Amino acid sequence: MELSEFFRKNPRVALAFSGGADSGYLLYAAGRHGAKLRAYYIKSPFQPRFELDDAKRLAKELRAELTVIEYDILGYAAVAANPPDRCYYCKKALFSRIIERAAGDGFPVVIDGTNASDDAGERPGMRALSELGVLSPLRECGITKAELRARSKEAGLFTWDKPSYACLATRIPAGTKIERDTLRRVEAAEREMSALGFSDFRVRLFHGAARLQLPAGQFVAAAGMRAEIAAALGKYFDTVLIDTEARDKDE
Repeated sequence: MELSEFFRKNPRVALAFSGGADSGYLLYAAGRHGAKLRAYYIKSPFQPRFELDDAKRLAKELRAELTVIEYDILGYAAVAANPPDRCYYCKKALFSRIIERAAGDGFPVVIDGTNASDDAGERPGMRALSELGVLSPLRECGITKAELRARSKEAGLFTWDKPSYACLATRIPAGTKIERDTLRRVEAAEREMSALGFSDFRVRLFHGAARLQLPAGQFVAAAGMRAEIAAALGKYFDTVLIDTEARDKDE
């Protein structure tokens, strides 16, 4: 199936919009293929500020309707407790809110940006989307991450090379309760790392310390900036550790 066919069959859709490359391309493609689409962004403690800024920017550039829904997901005990299948409860809660809001706005179909490169497998979050009837047109049409990035670049979308970004909750080890202040400190620490010129990294909580994971290509730069990194992250964590294993997963 081609995206054009998908949007012919589903001419009125609501998009769970993150401001990333995947959902960003769908926002563009829906307009290109004549579908009526409204984007819904969930603003919660799990999303850093720059994601909302990117979502607003792209929606403005594409002249797309954007609805921002504020939701305190930490008020949901099953999510805040951070069990191994936290993503199931989180996705179920967030997408249920989008489905409810979209239906009230006259959008009967909800789509997301899962692409053909994503390994759905037994991932808890994917199970929640399946149970809720959320459609994933990129996956259904066999469009991979590399392909959608190429298409996005051709379309002039600034998100074409935006690194994949998992929510801030993934920085907290399963079984450790998710605290609002911890999320705030992680977000601030990652903002400091970006300001130092690093990208596609993660700052994870490790027994109260900040555990910094970097792509292999940034190890040399980090070694030469140990003092700057320690000073930047030391504002938020008493101990800063640099993982010697390269980060190579989108999580």
